[in-house]
Amino acid sequence: MKTPYKILAIDSNHECLNDGLRDAGFIVDEDYTSPKEIIEQKIADYDGMIVRSRFPIDRSFLEKATQLKFIGRVGAGLENIDEDYAAERKIVLFNSPEGNRDSLGEHAVGMLLMLMHHLRRADNEVRNGIWKREENRGDELKGKTVGLIGYGNMGNAFARRLQGFDVDVICYDILPEKGNEFAKQVTLQEFLERVDVISLHTPQTPETTKMIDAEFIAKVKKPFYFVNTARGKSVVTKDLVAAMKTNKVLGVALDVLEFEKSSFERLVASDLPEEFQYLIQADNVVLAPHIAGWTHQSKIKLAQFIRDKIIAWQNDKM
Repeated sequence: MKTPYKILAIDSNHECLNDGLRDAGFIVDEDYTSPKEIIEQKIADYDGMIVRSRFPIDRSFLEKATQLKFIGRVGAGLENIDEDYAAERKIVLFNSPEGNRDSLGEHAVGMLLMLMHHLRRADNEVRNGIWKREENRGDELKGKTVGLIGYGNMGNAFARRLQGFDVDVICYDILPEKGNEFAKQVTLQEFLERVDVISLHTPQTPETTKMIDAEFIAKVKKPFYFVNTARGKSVVTKDLVAAMKTNKVLGVALDVLEFEKSSFERLVASDLPEEFQYLIQADNVVLAPHIAGWTHQSKIKLAQFIRDKIIAWQNDKM
């Protein structure tokens, strides 16, 4: 009888993940508190890992994981794993963007409507006894062109939920033939000429880091609203704020921030830069703590997709 694969889970997830893997014959150990140095000392005993974002799975770590065959990352992105070295080592990487795409699609629509209809400001004013109607006159989404940068699972989920708003939805992606019935794929030039709203749906890569900067913003023809539910480091916040001050950017909805820790669990420091102070005081800003994909339902689905992918991989090995 074949020896079961041993898995080390270093981040907690919905119980259906570990329980399902055990039911499928895996041995699953859990260690959610030990520092990276301690995990490194025992990782050579394991065939697989379950991670989220507690610490980076870098080359140094992988060099110690001499028996590692796969890593399941419960989330959409893989930027906290050294993908190139994992590929060199033939370590299979699983992620689960299917698990939180519905949550993110709904969240992005909600943030955009909240921004354009001044709901954050109006709610705060009414709670403080202030009743301003004309000052809170909103801007309709109908008739506008919404442009999505990146058109994978997340972009598709957002575009699907924009159906019925009477908007033109276009997308730009570095890969060809990504458009579908929910969004027409266009060139970057056409994208920049047409958009009234830009929503970011790209992974964090060297190419997307600091992608939305002063040069990019200057190329957009019209003033626009900006939504980011992807990765904070894709945006140069200082340049975004500068564009807000000139009304080139009409407002921003940011679920993710340049100033997050790589674990996504908190901001990098309490003493944050001037541009962050501007964001938290501005009326035309909606902020959230990286929760676009963070629902009760997505917690289950993220775990289920990783569980099923690992079990399918095991079955293929038999």
